[in-house]
Amino acid sequence: MSTLPTQTNIESSPKSFKNQPEDFEFVEPDISDVITEDDTPVDNLITEKQQRLLTTTLYSSFSTELPFLATANVGLFYGNKIPPLVPDVLLSLRVQVPEYWSQKQNRSYFVWYFGKPPEVAIEIVSNKIGNELGSKLQDYAFAAVGYYVVFDPLKQLGETILRVYELRGNSYVELGNFYLSQVGLGLTIWHGIFEGKEYDWLRWCDDSGNILLTGDERAEQEKQRTEQEKQRAEQEKQRAEQEKQRAEQEKQRADRLAELLRERGINPDEVL
Repeated sequence: MSTLPTQTNIESSPKSFKNQPEDFEFVEPDISDVITEDDTPVDNLITEKQQRLLTTTLYSSFSTELPFLATANVGLFYGNKIPPLVPDVLLSLRVQVPEYWSQKQNRSYFVWYFGKPPEVAIEIVSNKIGNELGSKLQDYAFAAVGYYVVFDPLKQLGETILRVYELRGNSYVELGNFYLSQVGLGLTIWHGIFEGKEYDWLRWCDDSGNILLTGDERAEQEKQRTEQEKQRAEQEKQRAEQEKQRAEQEKQRADRLAELLRERGINPDEVL
């Protein structure tokens, strides 16, 4: 995959609010009139299942000591009076769901409340009007999201199904691979069955290419491992029984030989 030409630098991108100079004074935006939920449904079944696959596998199999938040279709508010972005999947490290999550400021991802932009935003393309490779790419750069991923399973934007961009400075560069080094995760296209549907799914993976498993996959894997252990134990039991039978047969042969020697007046203890 070729490198994306350098984008026009975007000034005043949001940065972490936790590492500001001592004289920095943050003025909290008024969100009383901000609409955080508009009841807009997801656009298709593929997107809905894909969102769930990407979020559930993080919570079931992402091996990290860091707290994290993975969401689907939740608003990302990154500037005062700026319309939010709504990534299909969002991943943010070193944050967690607020304790009082029913409060308005805690129901969406407000960068100034969480203290940092998310590390990853994934857009799943379902039509040609989302402008994922145009204005939306620039918007995510302005929001300072570390990695921007465009998954195009229906090839609405061309033959390339998966594109991964890394934020460098104030602009994105397209990566030649799908490993997100700052997160410790990769992405891969996996052909298989999820919730009864065989498809080319977008999956998280580790640096060796092993996919992160769903809870059901982990349970099935554990079931198979238990069954294999049971089979090995049964095989060991059978081998032990065979050894016991062979030992018994050897003893019987030795006893018969000793009896024959005694019948001929030979002391078997002096011969055997």
